[in-house]
Amino acid sequence: MSVMKRLSMIFKSKANKALDKMEDPRETLDYSYQRQLELLQKVRRGVADVATSRKRVELQINQLEQQARKLEDQGRKALSVGREDLAREALTRRSSLQTQIADLRVQHDNLQAEEEKLTTASHRLQAKVDAFRTKKETIKATYTAAEAQTRINEAFSGISEEMGDVGLAIQRAEDKTAQMQARAGAIDELLASGVLDDFSGQRGDDIQAELDRMGGGRDVELELAKMKAELGMGAPQQNAIEQGGQQQAQPQPQPQQQTQQLPKPGEGA
Repeated sequence: MSVMKRLSMIFKSKANKALDKMEDPRETLDYSYQRQLELLQKVRRGVADVATSRKRVELQINQLEQQARKLEDQGRKALSVGREDLAREALTRRSSLQTQIADLRVQHDNLQAEEEKLTTASHRLQAKVDAFRTKKETIKATYTAAEAQTRINEAFSGISEEMGDVGLAIQRAEDKTAQMQARAGAIDELLASGVLDDFSGQRGDDIQAELDRMGGGRDVELELAKMKAELGMGAPQQNAIEQGGQQQAQPQPQPQQQTQQLPKPGEGA
């Protein structure tokens, strides 16, 4: 196969695929119906033209018959007054008119037969056009319903282009929201730990933070000792903790200050 033939085949296949993608069956059916209506209109115009010709021939036949009757009357009158020559001329002309009338009758019969044939064809074509119109509307309705059902199914399954774009937008929004939430949580933790400075006027010093941590650790120890006591595992420890707490609570005795007696006046040192 030559290069030009291959290029031609590729071009035709591409064009056929593009046209098939662009083609809408409903538009194709409407176009076919329009062409059938145009053909039916042509047939009807043909019937009208044949009928017009037939009617014109009928008028010519009527005119020639009137002339023939007039010539016959004139021949009779000429013969009645003894003008046989005039009577013969009138009959000769009448005979020529009769020949023309016979030819026109043949044409009239042919036109009438053609008119009947075209009328029958017009009726048949009209019936076919009506049937095609009904079938066309049925196919269009079925295609529209199938197209709508396909789009609904694609939307439900998320494979349609429109819903795919919506799904991607929702996914991006959720990702950004999760990222912002993670960032906000991380900043809160850094502010709470003192790594970052809080410029909103609610700074806490390091000593207070250390005291808070110590208090939280003591609460944990007390809660752990309480759980051990409930399980019967740490009663001595609990008592020791409580005694230790009491001992810490009792005030320590203050060392007695020795009062130095001042020497009386007159006494030696």
